[in-house]
Amino acid sequence: MSRTVPAVFGSVFHQEMPVLAYENGAWQPVRWQSAQDLTLSPGAHALHYGSECFEGLKAFRQQNGHIVLFRPQANIERMRQSARLLHLPVPESEAYLNALVELVKRAADEVPDAPAALYLRPTLIGTDPVIGKAGTPSETALLYILASPVGDYFKVGSPMKLLVETEHMRCAPHMGRVKCGGNYASALPWVLKAKEEHGANQVLFCPNGDVQETGASNFALINGNEIITKPLTDEFLHGVTRDSVLTVAKDLGYTVSERNFTVDELKAAVENGAEAILTGTAAVISPVTSFVIKGREIPVQSQERGYAIRKAVTDIQYGAAEDKHGWLVDVC
Repeated sequence: MSRTVPAVFGSVFHQEMPVLAYENGAWQPVRWQSAQDLTLSPGAHALHYGSECFEGLKAFRQQNGHIVLFRPQANIERMRQSARLLHLPVPESEAYLNALVELVKRAADEVPDAPAALYLRPTLIGTDPVIGKAGTPSETALLYILASPVGDYFKVGSPMKLLVETEHMRCAPHMGRVKCGGNYASALPWVLKAKEEHGANQVLFCPNGDVQETGASNFALINGNEIITKPLTDEFLHGVTRDSVLTVAKDLGYTVSERNFTVDELKAAVENGAEAILTGTAAVISPVTSFVIKGREIPVQSQERGYAIRKAVTDIQYGAAEDKHGWLVDVC
């Protein structure tokens, strides 16, 4: 098999995918099928009433040749939480993990070397073929997992301009911690507007001045040796990468403050030399290079600390540093 990484992130998939079906009140044994298509009723609950959620995680080829999964249990638990909040059948942790591990084993020859990886996209959808169930949850579901070799999403020195949006929310506040497609779609109008009008890469949603997250990533401010980020609430996604970054930052001697903070505090800190970062599975950390606040662009003077924390996390993922936290699951 070729380890060539596609030019477009997440555009090519391993030929097989595991599918777990919830039918007759129980999860059925995993079945394997082609990843090229999925048979689904046009009346499927997910297509009409948004009963779907997903995850994103990676498998890495380490320096010694071993292939590992990074924190799969955390992603499994987050999907189980999303399923409960959406009233979807909750996946069984053991079967879910076994399917992930087996998929990576089957796709082992396609796991690229550092700094690339194998991206995994588990997706849970409600499948009841009844369009009259707008007010009731789906009693059947499918959980399937795609595997895609991907290059390094992160490009050193790439601009990351954020438009600070204080009027609109990324999504409904009670849905923020659910990783579902509707949240990304609801942010899209503001993201596209920010790109068109300001040349921004993303939007930092700060309703009523409360700094939250961007359309696709968690956000943190690095002010000297203090990292400031919003505490875990229902309003935004509880990122696995966010948690990993904060944990590694503590190991590096940073003080982590999970508290609410305002756009005014953010602006003042950046003008006085603070850094800012976005965190997520694809890039791990993307240092912010500038903010657009009330029509004025404010440059971020340095990205040095963000780069250093990112390297500390990726060193664990690729086996260049010790996994002190038991995050890695050895696959093969």
